[in-house]
Amino acid sequence: MAATLFSKVWDAHTVRILPTGQTQLFVGLHLVHEVTSPQAFDMLRLRGLRVAFPDRTVATVDHIVPTSSQERPFADPMAEEMLATLERNCVEFGIPFHALGSDRQGIVHVIGPELGLTQPGLTIACGDSHTSTHGAFGAIAFGIGTSQVRDVLASQCLALDPLKVRRIDVDGVLGAGVTAKDVILEIIRRLGVNGGAGFAYEYGGSAVEAMSMEERMTLCNMSIEGAARAGYVNPDETTFEYVKGRPFAPKGSDWDAAVTRWRSLASDAGAAYDDRCLVPAADIEPNVTWGIHPGQSVPVSGRVPRLADLPEAERASVAEALDYMGFSGGEPIAGTRIDVAFVGSCTNGRLSDLRAAAEVVRGRRVAPHVKALAVPGSVAVKAAAEREGLDELFRAAGFEWRNAGCSMCLAMNPDRLEGRQVCASSSNRNFKGRQGSPTGRTLLMSPAMVAAAAVAGEVVDVRTALAAEEKAR
Repeated sequence: MAATLFSKVWDAHTVRILPTGQTQLFVGLHLVHEVTSPQAFDMLRLRGLRVAFPDRTVATVDHIVPTSSQERPFADPMAEEMLATLERNCVEFGIPFHALGSDRQGIVHVIGPELGLTQPGLTIACGDSHTSTHGAFGAIAFGIGTSQVRDVLASQCLALDPLKVRRIDVDGVLGAGVTAKDVILEIIRRLGVNGGAGFAYEYGGSAVEAMSMEERMTLCNMSIEGAARAGYVNPDETTFEYVKGRPFAPKGSDWDAAVTRWRSLASDAGAAYDDRCLVPAADIEPNVTWGIHPGQSVPVSGRVPRLADLPEAERASVAEALDYMGFSGGEPIAGTRIDVAFVGSCTNGRLSDLRAAAEVVRGRRVAPHVKALAVPGSVAVKAAAEREGLDELFRAAGFEWRNAGCSMCLAMNPDRLEGRQVCASSSNRNFKGRQGSPTGRTLLMSPAMVAAAAVAGEVVDVRTALAAEEKAR
């Protein structure tokens, strides 16, 4: 019987159906960081338990690390304690830890794929919302809470409700300057921030098939922002080429057997879906958020919505967003002045993201009033970028070139907004206070769009910048 990848992977990891109707699901890979794990380890100690499968657990540090000076002890005593606690827990429970100073340290959703830990057909869990990133490889990956981190550490299992599957086809060819970030913002705007509740999203179509693995990771990363529990892409030759040769990838004859198995996981022709959605690639422009959640976005050529043009049921939430962001409604999003530009995060802190932003700022300068940061997603990404000279391009343009970490994506390290600053950000959330200031404002966009805004000092259409550069050539 034809089946989806989701059902194949779910069924393969099902231990039993619990009396509640939930599935006891075996977790193939558990990723741990410093923020959501301390209480989970304490819960194990209280019960006299050990970690069931330490070889299936991998830890790193990312959220709280400073990206400027990383000298220990950290200036923030709470951050220092969180890191020290993770270090102690990993030693006590025998968990591999990619610490500061390691060439494998970085954002958890960046190092998993680049080390080859993330592979097709796995179930993956991590105490972080954006674990759906790993679905780009044909894995089923869930963000979990601290009590569930405890459960996985103790049993390597989770109790989860079965999900429906929505197939989202993005068909056609994306236009110049349109990226995977724009695709996922478009999808969230169309389906809504609650549209994916109870679903896993399967992304497909010719535009998705043409994406690199790093682009697919961006796409899957923000599935949770549309309330989908997971998002994934069927594995193909692009997937296998990316994984091959990485430190934890299968080797030799094991590789050939793994690829044969991975191919069989892809959703079968004729598989039944609970819902389907078609997004024409030609309809997608560079997107920019104007509000206080990722579903509140418009194409860069568009305007902030006017309350009078909206259904009554939508007006209260939009009014709240307009008031917080300082928009009156009806104004073009292009031309919005920014104070800070941030390229980085688990959504857009990979090498291709840095390349895209660096290409836009090549030979240009950041506007005098803008503070601009470029933050690699891992030590390996930083080293690769520096080998290509991207750090020099950023510095020459007036960007600060930083060490690996989550940085300005969230307010758990020194990289924060101040007061009412407006940030053009390549991260994943524009919630109130997300970037550190309770009144700070975030505009989500692609890395290339962030770079263009940094140079202009305001939101601009990166396609205009690209066209001008092409004409100059």
